[in-house]
Amino acid sequence: MEISSDLKTTDTKHKNDPGHKKGLRTVATIEFLKGIGGVLLGVGFLSLVHKDVWDITARVMEFLHINPDRHWAQVILDRADQVTDHQLLMVAAGFFAYSTLRFIEAYGLWKTRIWAEWLAILSGLLYLPFELHELLRKATPLKWALLVINLALVSYVAYVRFSAKRLERQVRAQEEAR
Repeated sequence: MEISSDLKTTDTKHKNDPGHKKGLRTVATIEFLKGIGGVLLGVGFLSLVHKDVWDITARVMEFLHINPDRHWAQVILDRADQVTDHQLLMVAAGFFAYSTLRFIEAYGLWKTRIWAEWLAILSGLLYLPFELHELLRKATPLKWALLVINLALVSYVAYVRFSAKRLERQVRAQEEAR
C-alpha cells in the first residue's frame, strides 16, 4: 500500500511541475487550435452542399487571378465539377471527427492526464510517414516547418511521459530497497 501512495505522490509532483504543466498546456492550446481549424474546414465543406462547386472554384480562381486556361487550373475545375454532395458530407464528417479527437486530446493535456500524453504521442507519430512522404515528393519550407513542429511537440510530450515513468521506477526501487 505504501508504494502505491508514493507513486501517486510522485505522479502528482510530476503533474504539478510548473514547467511541465505550462509545456503541456502549450501543446494543448496548439491541439485546440487544430480542432478549431478542423471545425472551420468542416463547416466550409458543409456550406458547399447543394451548391455549384465548379462555379465557386472558378470564382475563387478569378479572385486569386489564376488563369483558368492553365492545365492545372483545368484539372482543379474538372475535379470540382465531379464533387457530389455525399462526398462533401463525408469530408465534413471527417473534419468534425478530427476536431473531436483534437479537442479531447487538448482537454486531457490541459488537465495533465496520462492517457492524453499517450494520445498526443501516438497521434503525432501517425503524421510522420505522411510528412516524410510529402517531403520526399517535394521539399518546401512549409513542409519542413510542419515536420519540425510535429517532431518538437511529440518529443516534448514523450519526454514528459517517459520522465514520469522513470521517476515512478526510481520510487519503486527505493521502496523495494527499504
